[in-house]
Amino acid sequence: MTRPVPPLEPTHELSVPETAERTLANGLTVLAIQRASVPLVELRLRVPFAEADLAGTSLLTQTLFSGTADMSTVDIAAELQSVGGALGAGADPDRLLVSGNSLAAGLPRLLDILADVLQRATYPADEVGTERDRLVDRIQVAQSQPAHLARVALLKRVYGSHPYATQTPEAADVKEISPEQLRSLHADRLRANGAILVLVGDVAPDKMLEEAERALSTWDGGGRSVELPPAPALVPGALTLVDRPGSVQSSLRMALPGVPRTHPDHAALQLANLIFGGYFSSRWVENIREDKGYTYGPHSVVEHSIAGTMLSVSAEVATEVTGPALLETWYELGRLASLPPKDAELEQARQYALGTLQLGMSTQSGLAGLASTYAGYGLRLDYLAEHAARLGAATLDDVAAAAAKYLAPSGGVTVVLGDADKVESVLGVLAPVQREGVRQATGLDEVAEEAPAGGGVAPGADPAAGGSAEGA
Repeated sequence: MTRPVPPLEPTHELSVPETAERTLANGLTVLAIQRASVPLVELRLRVPFAEADLAGTSLLTQTLFSGTADMSTVDIAAELQSVGGALGAGADPDRLLVSGNSLAAGLPRLLDILADVLQRATYPADEVGTERDRLVDRIQVAQSQPAHLARVALLKRVYGSHPYATQTPEAADVKEISPEQLRSLHADRLRANGAILVLVGDVAPDKMLEEAERALSTWDGGGRSVELPPAPALVPGALTLVDRPGSVQSSLRMALPGVPRTHPDHAALQLANLIFGGYFSSRWVENIREDKGYTYGPHSVVEHSIAGTMLSVSAEVATEVTGPALLETWYELGRLASLPPKDAELEQARQYALGTLQLGMSTQSGLAGLASTYAGYGLRLDYLAEHAARLGAATLDDVAAAAAKYLAPSGGVTVVLGDADKVESVLGVLAPVQREGVRQATGLDEVAEEAPAGGGVAPGADPAAGGSAEGA
């Protein structure tokens, strides 16, 4: 006998923990949040790094913990292990992020190690050489992956000459980076002024603030402040077809206009995106995955950056269904932009969005990631409660208006990477097509012709990817 699925419980009001905050004399802002679920503490250090040397930044994140004046990379690892801890670094076009954790009782030692690295990192030649070779290998693997190449081509098409257009360095540039250059970059840009340290864990907030000030008050607060120019507005035009001869599948990418988190349309746009393709129960997934079987994992997401926001759409499809898959994608966007969603669709998307916010705050790691992310935009966790209220209050008219304003396919940019000889004619039936080679579309000097076995990871990935409520 089949039992009915029980109804969803009502959504609880979002409870935001209190945040203790202190700005040190060197310009470092420290946010401390007590979360006593487990006897650990999570650490996130966000340092503004806009327009830093891309190759140097990518290698710096891989070698930051390779040694100090008193400790080798092995010593650092052993000291971290002694307090059940770990530290790692990553970067994107806006910032460098150090993330880690330790036992709650080990917070003083964790901060001492971090302070030593920030102030006295040495970048030993042998460690730099090893990590440089590894990074070059990762870049070369990434440049053989269609999904990565399609992403690079989309960024080039969207951002043009803006720094956001290039987010992975050239392997040849990385090969030229020396330890001296890393030390110079570190001294020039890895400064306390404008940086934000987030601590979340089973420690009293005042104690966390005191320990942070004790360990990091002598970190250099000088240096120059760099701000990126605003990202350019999307300029619709011909479909960009990036030729990858012999490819058995096509990578579909679109960019649509987005709005920052503080914009009045943001909550409605997030809900509209969820209804379109932002989660598994969306229209687009139902259409090209469940109904037609064109792809396994289509997805759309609102991507926030300091200088601008866009909504990105991505799917990998077999070559022979490239045209139909793109047609259905545009159809679903156009349908949502021209016809309001149904009440049930909106409520399901709303429940998902509110539930995702709750889940994002349910762990120390998630809470630290959210607090760090929002702090980088000048926001605090109170924003989450405000955003949840806006999600709860958004009406069908609000969502329909946002969909009409931002999701119309005519206002977007489309890039398809695949075997142009096999897909150009069918794509030409749908839209004007501008055909380009991979090197022309991506600007990469060296592109591997065949993908090696295994997946590639684009350098500069955020080591603390968890914890961010999607689109929030």
